[in-house]
Amino acid sequence: MSQSVRTRPEGSGQALSEAYDTALLDLDGVVYAGGSAIAYAVESLATARAGGMHLAYVTNNALRTPDTVADHLTELGIPTGADDVITSAQAVARLISEQVPAGARVLVIGGEGLRVALRERGLVPVESAEDDPAAVVQGYGGPELQWARFAEACYAIARGVPWYASNTDLTIPSARGIAPGNGAAVEVVRIATGAEPQVAGKPLPPMHRETILRTGARRPLVVGDRLDTDIEGAFNGEVDSLLVLTGVTDGAQLLAAPPQHRPTYVDADLRGLLTGQPEVVEAGDGFRCGGWTATAGADRLELDGDGEALDGLRALCAAAWTAAGEGVCELDAGKALARLEL
Repeated sequence: MSQSVRTRPEGSGQALSEAYDTALLDLDGVVYAGGSAIAYAVESLATARAGGMHLAYVTNNALRTPDTVADHLTELGIPTGADDVITSAQAVARLISEQVPAGARVLVIGGEGLRVALRERGLVPVESAEDDPAAVVQGYGGPELQWARFAEACYAIARGVPWYASNTDLTIPSARGIAPGNGAAVEVVRIATGAEPQVAGKPLPPMHRETILRTGARRPLVVGDRLDTDIEGAFNGEVDSLLVLTGVTDGAQLLAAPPQHRPTYVDADLRGLLTGQPEVVEAGDGFRCGGWTATAGADRLELDGDGEALDGLRALCAAAWTAAGEGVCELDAGKALARLEL
C-alpha cells in the first residue's frame, strides 16, 4: 500500500489468507488474552495455515524469548516454532549491532529476551555501568525489575553511552488488568537523564525490517488490535493491515483514527482472514456497505439501513475518514454506533 490518505476500508474478492502470503500477527488482543486463546483464533489460524499462508507472530514484549512464546502458542493449540516469533528484543539487538563493534558489551535493563537476542547478534550482555558497556538497552523486565536497574542505566547514559529501547508502549495487559509497560520505565530514565533513546519496536521501521528479514514475506498482511502500534507500523512499512476488534480498539476510536492509524480491512476477529472483505462504495453524499449507508454532516454521522453490524461500521469509517480529510475534526458518532451495538 502507499502512504496516501485512506478514506475508506478496502474490499477483497479473495479470502485474505489467499491474497497475502504471510500474516504478521500481534499476540495479546489478537491471538490470546490473559494467557487464553481468543475465540475462533485457534481454528482460524489452523485453516489459514492449511491453505498455505505463513503465520508469524510479532510482539513488542521483549521479556519472553521466542522459544517461550512459541511454547505458549503451541500449548494453546497453535503449533509454532521459535523461528515464527519476532520480538522487539531481536529488532533492537540488530539495531545495536549495526552501531557498535562486534563483541561489544551491552548493559541490559530488562529480561531474558533481551539477553538472548543480544547474544544472537554476537554482543555480550552485562549488568553494571562499571562493566564498560558500549550501549545501554532497555526492555520490559516484568514487575520484578528492581528500581536499581534504572539507576545503572542512568549512570552509563550520563557518561555518554548510547541508549536504546526495545519499545515505548506505556502499558501492557496482564491477567489482573493494565500494568505499566516498557514505555513507562523508559520515561523514568528519560526524566532522570534528559536523554532520548533509539527505539526499535512497533510502530517504527526497525521492527518492520526485522520482521521482513526473518519471514521473507513478499506480500505481508499485518494483523493487530492496536491502532498506534500494529496499524501505524503497517502504515510506516507501507503494507496492508487488518484490524480485529478483539482487543483494545473500539468503534469510536476507529472512526476517529488519523490517516496513519487507518487499517486496510476491519473485521470482528481472526475469522476475517478466511473471507473476502466487502467493498465500500460511494452512494450519493455518503458511502454504502452491505445494507448500510453512512453520511457525515457538519457535526454528526448518520447511519441508515440494516444488516451485518460490521458492514455498518465499515460504511461509517468511510464517512468519518472522508469528513476528517475535509477538515471536519469532530463528529458525534454515538447514535450511529449505538445502532450497531458496538
